[in-house]
Order: sequence, then C-alpha cells, then structure tokens
Amino acid sequence: MAVSENKFIIVSPAQAEYEIKKSQFIGAVMPCANEQQALQQLRQLANQHSNANHLAFAWRIRQNDGFINERCNDAGEPSGTAGRPILAPLGGDNIINVVVGVIRYFGGVKLGTGGLARAYGTAAKLAIAQASLTPWVEMATFTLEIDYSQLQSLEYQLNKCHGQIIDQQFTDRVMVTISLPASERDQIKKQFETF
Repeated sequence: MAVSENKFIIVSPAQAEYEIKKSQFIGAVMPCANEQQALQQLRQLANQHSNANHLAFAWRIRQNDGFINERCNDAGEPSGTAGRPILAPLGGDNIINVVVGVIRYFGGVKLGTGGLARAYGTAAKLAIAQASLTPWVEMATFTLEIDYSQLQSLEYQLNKCHGQIIDQQFTDRVMVTISLPASERDQIKKQFETF
C-alpha cells in the first residue's frame, strides 16, 4: 500500500529580501485557494512595487479533483530563469494553495542566466523559510438533518475534530451544513444520520 505524501499550506503571507550585484530581489509567499485569488495577490504585490523591473511568479493550487495546478511566469526574464526556480521549492516541499512572487529591482549589473535562476530561487526559498507551514487536511462539506436534541452533541463532536457548522436552517428539525476533515466524514454521518 502506498503512503500518501503529506502536503503543506502556509498559514499567513511572508516576505524576504535578497541582494546580489546591486540587484534587489524580494520574495513574497501568499496563501491562495484558486487562480483568481493568486492573481489578485500578485496584482497587490505589483501595485506595492510599481517601480520594480520584474515580477516573476509561480503557484501550486489544489483543484477539487485533487489535481495540482502549477503555473510559473518569467516576467520578461530569459526563459526558465525566474518562474521555474520559484516553482521548484514549492514542489520540493509539497506546498499547495500558495503563490510566490519575486520582485526584481535591477541594479545595473547583469547576472547571466545561471545567476538569475539562483537569485530568483534563493529569494523564493528565503520567503518560504519565513512562512509558517502547516499540514494540509482535506475537508469535506455536507448537509445533515438532525433533531434539535442532537445539535449540542454535533457541535461538540465537530469541535473535537476541527470541523464547523457553516449553515443551519431551523424548521421542525435542524438542517446543518458542516465542514470537517474528510477522514471524519463517515463517522459523523454514521453517528448523526437518521434512517
């Protein structure tokens, strides 16, 4: 039986700076749930650094079907010298739902393709090192219909497994929509579903 490889997410944004031959590289790592969020984060970064020469980036975002969407962009640097070196540590550390942007302020001295790749990769690694990583947990969302008398017990069980009620409708019974770690789904359903 194959052991599934642990995936990680970052808890909050982080930045790090790296300077080489008068060029300044600023790496910024940010959590994101989808491409739209990633692009929004990159636009904000571009606005903060509107005088920068380049903003190269990479992201790894888990899709609903489990597929990891990876994308990188060299932002006008020679092909393969910026985006790929930024993406490499994300794949190496199996970090998902993340976008990393590296801003470059050109210092007047050309670094060559190898130097550029090392500089972009270093800025990305330094930013990732500043971020707090936590194991990613697959979540499941579903709806249950329960009796009023079961609501407190359900809240207690969800609290124990880091789940939560995200919606509830009250009629003669309670219709609750819950989100919880997928590994707990069957147990909660078995405990609270009525047949």
